[in-house]
Amino acid sequence: MKNPSKLLTRLTLPFLGVIFVLTLVAWQLPDSRAAKSEETYRHLETFANVLHIIQQNYVEEVDAEEAILGAIRGMLNSLDPHSSFLRADDFKELQMETKGTFTGIGIEISIRDGMLTVVSPIEGTPAFKQGLRAGDRIIRIDGESTKDISLMDAVKKLRGPKGTEVTVSIHREGWSEFRDIAIIRDVIPIHSVKARQLEPGFAHVRISNFQAKTTRDFRAAITELQKEGEIKGLILDLRNNPGGLLDQAVQLTDVFLDQGIIVSTKGRIREQNLVFEARHNNGTDYHFPIVVLVNEGSASASEIVAGALQDHKRALIIGAPTFGKGSVQTIIPLNDGAGLRLTTARYYTPSGVSIQAKGIAPDVEVHNEEIALPGPAENDRPPHMVIRERDLRQHIDNDAGKEAPDGVGEKNNELREELARDRQLQTALTLLKGLEVFSR
Repeated sequence: MKNPSKLLTRLTLPFLGVIFVLTLVAWQLPDSRAAKSEETYRHLETFANVLHIIQQNYVEEVDAEEAILGAIRGMLNSLDPHSSFLRADDFKELQMETKGTFTGIGIEISIRDGMLTVVSPIEGTPAFKQGLRAGDRIIRIDGESTKDISLMDAVKKLRGPKGTEVTVSIHREGWSEFRDIAIIRDVIPIHSVKARQLEPGFAHVRISNFQAKTTRDFRAAITELQKEGEIKGLILDLRNNPGGLLDQAVQLTDVFLDQGIIVSTKGRIREQNLVFEARHNNGTDYHFPIVVLVNEGSASASEIVAGALQDHKRALIIGAPTFGKGSVQTIIPLNDGAGLRLTTARYYTPSGVSIQAKGIAPDVEVHNEEIALPGPAENDRPPHMVIRERDLRQHIDNDAGKEAPDGVGEKNNELREELARDRQLQTALTLLKGLEVFSR
C-alpha cells in the first residue's frame, strides 16, 4: 500500500503553490480583487483538506488522479449542460465527430432538467431507424441508471464497435412508463448533405449536421441539381439537425446573403464578442425562393442558419419551434492532450435576439402528427390518392404523350406517400409552388 503521507505531500504541493501565488498577487490587487483571491484561497484550502480526509479515512484506497478529475468534472457540470472536461481520448473522439467517422447509435444528447435527453437523432442512423425522437429521456443505458451521469460518460456508453448492441430505456411525453429499445451500433455517416428533386424545379436539400465539409458539399449538391434544370424553389431541411461547427453555419448562410449580420456572439471577455457578416460578393447566384424546415430537434448551428435567413427575410421558416440552444462552446486544449469544452458566449440573431432556452419560432407552425394510413385490407391505393381515368382497367392511353419511363410511376407513388406522412414537407412544397406561380 502507498504511503499516505508521501502521496498527500505530492498532491498538496501543487495546491500550496497555487495558494502561495494567490497570496502574493493579493498584496498587489485592489481591495475587491484581493478579497476574491482570499476567498479562492479558502476554497482551495478546503478542497485540499477534504482530499486529505478522504485519502486518510475512506474505506478503500483512493486513486488521487481519479478523485481530482472527478472534482474537475463536477465543477464543470455545475456550470451548464454543455460544459465538460475531455480526457485525451475524449478529445480525440470529439475531433473525429467533425472530421471523420465513428461508431455508435447516432444521436445528439444533452442534460435537460437533470435528465439525459435526446436533442436529435441523426437521419439514417440506427437510433433514427429505431424511432428515437427529440425530447426523449434516456432513463437507463444497458440497465444502468443515467441519473447524475456526465455527457461524456453517456457518450462512451452509447458508442462501441460496429454490430454490438446497446439497450436504452426511453421515456417519452405521454407514455405511462419507459420502454426498452435495443439498438445495433453502426458507423455513423459523415456526409451531412442529401439532395434530390421533389418535382421538376423544386429541390429538397437535407442537412443532418454541420461538419467541416458541409458548405462545400451543399454547393456541390446544388450544382448537380442545377444540371437537371433551373431551380425554382429550395426546401432547406434542418429538422433534427443538432448543430455542429459555427463556422459552417456562417458559411452556409453566407451562400444566400449578399450583406448584413449573420450572427453575433457576446461573452465576458473581449475576444468572445464577435460579429459575423455576409460578404458582398460570395460568388453564388442563388436567388430562388427558400423554405427552411425546422422542428424540436433543430439546435445550435441549425438555429443560427434559420434565425439569420428569417431575420433577413430571405427564407420562410416552417415547422415547429426549435430546441433553443443559444450558447457557444469553445474547445480549449490542455497540455496533456485533454481539453475543456467550455461555454464562453451567447449568440444572437441579426435582430439582436437571443434564442437561448427559447428557440426559433417558425413563420408557419406545422406539426408532424402521425397520420393513420389505411392498411392493404382497407384500401390498396397509396394514401390520399383518388381514382382517376388512368387507374381504371383497360383505359385508353393518351396518344399525345409517351409512357413514363420504368420506375417513374413507382417513384412518384413513394413521394406521394412520403408527403402524405410529412405535413411539414408537404406544406413547404405547396408554398414554394404557390410562390412560383405568383412570380410568373
